[in-house]
Amino acid sequence: MDRYKQRSHETPESKITLLIRQDKLRVEALNLVAQLELPQCYIAAGFVRNLVWDALHKFKHSTPLHDVDVIYFDPAESDPNAYKKYEAQLTKCMPQLNWQVRNQAKMHEYNGDPAYHSTLDAMHHWPEKETAVAVRQVAPNTYECISAFGFDSLYSLFITHNPKRSRAIFDSRVHSKQWLNKWPALKLTASN
Repeated sequence: MDRYKQRSHETPESKITLLIRQDKLRVEALNLVAQLELPQCYIAAGFVRNLVWDALHKFKHSTPLHDVDVIYFDPAESDPNAYKKYEAQLTKCMPQLNWQVRNQAKMHEYNGDPAYHSTLDAMHHWPEKETAVAVRQVAPNTYECISAFGFDSLYSLFITHNPKRSRAIFDSRVHSKQWLNKWPALKLTASN
């Protein structure tokens, strides 16, 4: 009975935090990224999304990470190549991961959008709603999770097109990343 009560009070964020704590690679990556001390800095996308999908599919091992998306928000950053320095620093410490660091304050130019106001605002423009999730270490063994669209569809095993991006981009990503093959319980859904 107590176990049920404890579980009924869990939030999607606390479930993600529990999964993170059980994954040494992700814990190490989050600790390393926290040391960069970048503003509004998180590890996002497949780093969180795939972990949840793996758990819901009851996989014994985590799906290998294609890349690790580090996002931050610094409108005052003047060096357009600063991300390369951060990627090199992260790669030196954890070369087994393919680090991709991007300042979300600059990504609106690449995407042809109006300027973003924060990391979370930038995530509202990503092609799939379930990818717009992120986590950061705020203290040792303490994490904060954010999502641009909430966590319900992620935990419902949906892949939902974000109408702020073209359907062709969405379809291409679903096909090229082979999500429906890797996680067979996933369901494509229409935008809300």
